[in-house]
Amino acid sequence: MDTVEEKKQQAVQPSGKALIPFLVFIVIYLGVGMVLEFSGVEMAFYQMPAPVAVLIGVALAFMMFKGSVDEKSDQFMAGCGHNNIMTMCCIYLLAGGFAALAKAMGGVQATANLGLSVVPAEYVTAGLFIISCFLSMATGTSVGTITAIGPIAIEVTSQAGLNLSLVLGTVVGGAMFGDNLSMISDTTIAATRTQGVEMRDKFRVNFMMALPAAVVTCALLLVFGRPETVVPIKELDYSLIKVVPYIWILALSLMGMNVFVALASGIAVALGVGLYTGDLTLLSSAKSVYAGFNDMFEVFLLSMFIGGLSEMVARNGGLTWMLQKIQSKVTSQRSAEIGISALVSLADLATANNTVAIVVTGNIAKNIAEQYHVDPRRSASLLDTWSCVFQGVIPYGGQTLIICGLAGGVISPFHLLPTLWYCYFLGIFALLSIYMPFADGYIKRHPWNWSTWKAE
Repeated sequence: MDTVEEKKQQAVQPSGKALIPFLVFIVIYLGVGMVLEFSGVEMAFYQMPAPVAVLIGVALAFMMFKGSVDEKSDQFMAGCGHNNIMTMCCIYLLAGGFAALAKAMGGVQATANLGLSVVPAEYVTAGLFIISCFLSMATGTSVGTITAIGPIAIEVTSQAGLNLSLVLGTVVGGAMFGDNLSMISDTTIAATRTQGVEMRDKFRVNFMMALPAAVVTCALLLVFGRPETVVPIKELDYSLIKVVPYIWILALSLMGMNVFVALASGIAVALGVGLYTGDLTLLSSAKSVYAGFNDMFEVFLLSMFIGGLSEMVARNGGLTWMLQKIQSKVTSQRSAEIGISALVSLADLATANNTVAIVVTGNIAKNIAEQYHVDPRRSASLLDTWSCVFQGVIPYGGQTLIICGLAGGVISPFHLLPTLWYCYFLGIFALLSIYMPFADGYIKRHPWNWSTWKAE
């Protein structure tokens, strides 16, 4: 942020009223979902498009805030077109294009079939967890993982006499593992861009919380998830070459390759594999990539509109007021980390969408991190982790609603609550990492250069 902008921010008078447009967005989004839920509408919390709810808040901001329409329009457009927002939106599009193209050439099914083919039948529950972890890491989508693995898991459950609730909860946990860590997950993109850090650096910090949670979950599943009847899993077809694009993306991202280069090359590799196997043509590939763009359209618009609304709220003192209130409760780096965690958790409970929760709270979290010297790689990790913890356990979240729907409605999301082991362990280790910084090894070896980073 330049000197002129800093002076402008310093001159802003705190105003709690400036937050009303944001609150209206949350109330409308949550309220419509609750009304539809009580009315028995399926996927109730996903019926109201988030960008439309945000626009209602934007309209209210235009009516409430002082200044000419042109001045307020300039503020809104400046927020929509901020460099971080535009970068995040472009990454969304490329990630969506890659995911859709890789799925179209059979990568998702090949990965699932490969995993099930190598898992011993007596360890099928733990195997489903590991497969869900890898597939969600590779594809960057928890919902896509649940959609792909869910029907297979339900079929295996009926054959082997497994506990259906445990199996479904296991798949949801594995899906949230990758949603939290994947380089092409929209939550990772949102968390890293709002905090101004590299994806690989956030991954290294985040992984140290997710890994022990996954290990403990897997160990318990090996003991308590054994089938009553060991039934050999039927032979499944798969092609190793179709898994290559996912490995390619993961490898390049961990090596520190620019995210645009990694995703663009991933699209090229997926295209090459699809043409080689005959699953794709140039025309069908183009359509698949565009379909992937469309899949990201809602979160693209949401990020832009949230960016614009955030700028208007900040210019009118809303952000300054909120920071003052938070600062009165925050006294140390540790309490700042707790504050960031609580902030994004409450946002996810209100919106039932972990990406929305991160986008809404990201700028506030960045300001808290700067003031109390919370390493931004750490704040990005906390944002992503806690949003995924709560997204995985709320009964009205898309993940639990979809997998219960796949089961034919014989089990409700509330019945899954005791079996969402991974999400609970992830929350436990994330909380422990605040009081016992066992996950900060990478941060200590590579101290953050605060002189090159400022909250905006």
